Amino acid sequence: MAITVWVKVVGFSDAERHTLNTLFRVSRTDGPKYVLWTPLDGTSPNVALIDVDSYEAGLDLVSPGFNPHLKIIAVGESAPTGAWRSLQRPVDWGGLVQSLDALFASSQEVDIDIFADTSAAPSPPPPGIRCALLVGIPPVETYYLRARLALAGVLVVDEAQTLEACEQGLQSRHYGLALVFVDAQKPEPWELAKHVGGLAARPPKLMAVMASPDWRAIRQAETMGYSDVLELPFNPQQVFSAFQKV
Repeated sequence: MAITVWVKVVGFSDAERHTLNTLFRVSRTDGPKYVLWTPLDGTSPNVALIDVDSYEAGLDLVSPGFNPHLKIIAVGESAPTGAWRSLQRPVDWGGLVQSLDALFASSQEVDIDIFADTSAAPSPPPPGIRCALLVGIPPVETYYLRARLALAGVLVVDEAQTLEACEQGLQSRHYGLALVFVDAQKPEPWELAKHVGGLAARPPKLMAVMASPDWRAIRQAETMGYSDVLELPFNPQQVFSAFQKV
């Protein structure tokens, strides 16, 4: 019989919470059952997932009701003293849930180093979870894309800033979508998009991201197999329409 694991979640954006809720709902039927904990549940949480960059986290960590013995998974730049594990963004949410599976699958708690090697290849997501790869996208723009992709049901999003990282990602995980940046400031703006579009392991759906695309840019993208060119700054309606086709 699967055990119930109560997860205390503090902070995080609406998109990140939506991702967690969805992953908890589709987690393996023969594994632990994850339930978001609230003070009204009449039980104590088994683990806490805390966005240490959030205002709520600051209040929770100094509150009189804070349990210093609770295992904490801290997400953000400054993990609190005594945190059990610390993760940086972007978070591999699918891998996190699988790691929790490994920890709580046994009735006996085993303190394994599940997050020690952050340079390791990303873990395979649970069955049915869709994945996207952001290639060369400026970091300031990735937060919006992650939120919109989560709302469209694409729950695992990885980033690659170089061709080498892109190829490594494609070898380690199956992506249904890649969004590739076209940098008009470079001598060869389409070099990255052209390379990704020519890979044998390329995702079935490709989209380009660039500032102020004209009809020539749209035509160029089409010839390389890109279904859409998302304009910077992002147009919410255009992004919504594009992601509905993923």
